[in-house]
Amino acid sequence: MDRISIYGISATGYHGVFEHEKRDGQEFIIDVVLHVDITRAAASDNVLDTVHYGEVSELVVEQIKAGPWDLIEKLGSEIAEAILAAYPSVATIDVVVHKPQAPIPVPFSDVTISLTRHQKQHTAIIALGANLGDPQATLAAAVQELGAETELLKVSPLAITKPVGGPPDQPDYTNQVVQVRTRLSPHELLDLCQSIEAKHHRTREVRWEARTLDLDLIAYDQLRLDDERLTLPHPRAAIRGFVLAPWSWMDPDAVLEGQLVSRLAAEAADTKDIIRL
Repeated sequence: MDRISIYGISATGYHGVFEHEKRDGQEFIIDVVLHVDITRAAASDNVLDTVHYGEVSELVVEQIKAGPWDLIEKLGSEIAEAILAAYPSVATIDVVVHKPQAPIPVPFSDVTISLTRHQKQHTAIIALGANLGDPQATLAAAVQELGAETELLKVSPLAITKPVGGPPDQPDYTNQVVQVRTRLSPHELLDLCQSIEAKHHRTREVRWEARTLDLDLIAYDQLRLDDERLTLPHPRAAIRGFVLAPWSWMDPDAVLEGQLVSRLAAEAADTKDIIRL
């Protein structure tokens, strides 16, 4: 794993066991090392594809100024958890907290604690569809390939659906929805989906054209994301019966943006034409 390291981030905090530490404050110095894949950023030269170390530094200062905490162990943990929550692409973080003005009654140069924390796992919904070749065999292979890189939690029954939009006279689609658990970031999970599509000869020449395989990232935890490459939750999922119906079969209690998926499926215009296999 690649690394982004920031050393010597400093600010005044009010942490310590003694009352005067909380009253008067003192300098805390933080080092962070972010274990993150920078391959995409190196290829695109786009700051959106990496972790913005300026923003990370500001987040560290916010945590130093928060609290107060009795222990620098607590401060270090808060910093690590805040960064992991803000940046799902960070797989692991190392944090060192320096307290050079600690109230120690003997000569010393520094006091530090070091900790390592790992990204928590995330739950995502992925919709699959195909209407060229042998769609059922293709979806089965794609689910297996997803399972090789993530933990499959639930897999929906297959659905036969009419094409929605796109060129006329397309074959019916076979659709499916899966729920996975992963440590991949949203963009890394999208990369995985697109690599599986490419493996099955997916092309993108005409919008909503017939396709050998389509994998759409529908939801990722409760994350809201809207950048030049990915919007979460998927902006059209709430009206797509071919996504909502198999999702509701898989998980009758599923919720999308505060609404029951089963209710949204019943209201979707194309749901009436869906056949469950």
